[in-house]
Amino acid sequence: MDDLLIFAKQIRLMQLFYVSLIEGNSCTLNEEESWHCMKVLRLGKGDPIDLTDGAGNFYRGELVTVHHKNCVVEIVTSLPVPAKKWRLHLAMAPTKNIDRFEWFLEKATEIGVTEITPMFCEHSEREIVKLPRLEKVIISAMKQSLKAWLPVLNDPVKFREVISKSHPGQKFIGYCDTGQESELHDLYSRGSDTIILIGPEGDFSKSEVDEAIKSGFAPVSLGPERLRTETAGIVACQTVNLVNRMGGK
Repeated sequence: MDDLLIFAKQIRLMQLFYVSLIEGNSCTLNEEESWHCMKVLRLGKGDPIDLTDGAGNFYRGELVTVHHKNCVVEIVTSLPVPAKKWRLHLAMAPTKNIDRFEWFLEKATEIGVTEITPMFCEHSEREIVKLPRLEKVIISAMKQSLKAWLPVLNDPVKFREVISKSHPGQKFIGYCDTGQESELHDLYSRGSDTIILIGPEGDFSKSEVDEAIKSGFAPVSLGPERLRTETAGIVACQTVNLVNRMGGK
């Protein structure tokens, strides 16, 4: 862990680049990363460069070929970063204004979400999302927050597909009108994998809530305030992270 802290402090002095696959002692940056490396940061041959593969590894390398479309990096050293012992999966309805959903993706990645599923519900006002754009948002947030693990972004699915699948650990649905819900931080057990469902601007329908409860999802409150969809997602993400960092059951 001391090596990881030293490496992380050194990276903070640099720009972190993303390469999805690193095999052997060299790798090639994609066109977007190469352009940023050469034209924006004006790095040249022989300059050091820090990388992550998004799969739990940091790398330190040296630029051996500089080109605005495909910079080649020679790997000098690597450092694996252990995955968290718990996983947080947020299944959330995309907002009508896609900028707000992208904001959620950015902040949830920074905080420490593990997996995200765009979920279409009965009251959803958006039924189309462009995954390549959303993936870019997540990658950028991972690099900015100096993380070695890239959250999984699943294909969009309908609500009933989500609740019909098997999910490890605890299962919650953010909803406050059943009279049965407790606060998320009271029900979530520290160290547990969990999936939390966050509804659209119009909230879940009564039938969706009933089906989720029958499928083993416990209704939970995220606080007394009325929250926007993206804010509710962030509150859920931060609550689980704080319970794991600061203590709990």
